[in-house]
Amino acid sequence: MKVVFMGTPDFAVNVLQSLIDNYDVSLVVSQPDKRVGRHLELRNTPVKELANKYNIEVFQPEKIKLDYQRILDEKPDIIITCAYGQIIPQEILDCPKYGCINVHASLLPKYRGGAPIHWAIINGDKKTGITIMYMDKGMDTGDIISQEAIEILESDNLESVHDKLSVLGAKLLIETLPSIFDGTNDRLKQNEDEVTFAYNIKREEEHIDFNKTSREVFNLIRGLSPIPSSNAIIDNEEMKILESKIGPSISSGKCGEIVDTTKEGIIVKTLDGSIILTKVKPFGKKLMDANSYVNGVGKEKIIGKVFE
Repeated sequence: MKVVFMGTPDFAVNVLQSLIDNYDVSLVVSQPDKRVGRHLELRNTPVKELANKYNIEVFQPEKIKLDYQRILDEKPDIIITCAYGQIIPQEILDCPKYGCINVHASLLPKYRGGAPIHWAIINGDKKTGITIMYMDKGMDTGDIISQEAIEILESDNLESVHDKLSVLGAKLLIETLPSIFDGTNDRLKQNEDEVTFAYNIKREEEHIDFNKTSREVFNLIRGLSPIPSSNAIIDNEEMKILESKIGPSISSGKCGEIVDTTKEGIIVKTLDGSIILTKVKPFGKKLMDANSYVNGVGKEKIIGKVFE
């Protein structure tokens, strides 16, 4: 089978590796490389890095809807996509004999869109998973072939769930492909009454609202950790918050107020109690445990301050 793979970020690397180990991946399609860092160094996408390791040709069109002939010329038997990052035109979807298959990081029809892992954690879901699906012209609207779920643990954050699902996606894809090739696979239409969306996180949604419950604040912090990370404003400067714990019940104080500090961290009043901030990155400084921040600033100077 001649396979074309389309993907871009770290999440897609395990999926590509599993395909390379089991099939003939003749072409990889990835987003254009980006300039990053202070020196604007041009950096390969993670998927391109892996493809280069195996001397697989990489095609990186700026706009795939206008520049896709190279893929058609490859005459693939199947196209596999995973977190590619652009809407794929119908001409590509119609090209391969066995269709275009997508590896999506949610249990569809829940969380269609670009940030399914973030929103599953932010919304306090107890489980998420991988869906292997046929692609069509809609955004994650195609028929479901296979799914597998994992539990979202209290100790999980965006990074840990991302890594678990990346491994699961690679495994489930390889288990599912034989049934696609021999025509024995399931093909389940999505229930439109159960659809939810996971649009990309907006900058303003990274800001913590301490007027919400402790659980809601806790879930936002871990759903954005470590990148892009949640934030709050103190002394007119942004502080990034990367880890927290649900704190004790507190009735006094206003929401967002630092009511105390302990060896665990900074205790902040919320709508229904408190949250303990345990790992923070003050503006212009390195990531540190909250206790180190308190020791540096002085406990007496921060108690009573209010996060905005």
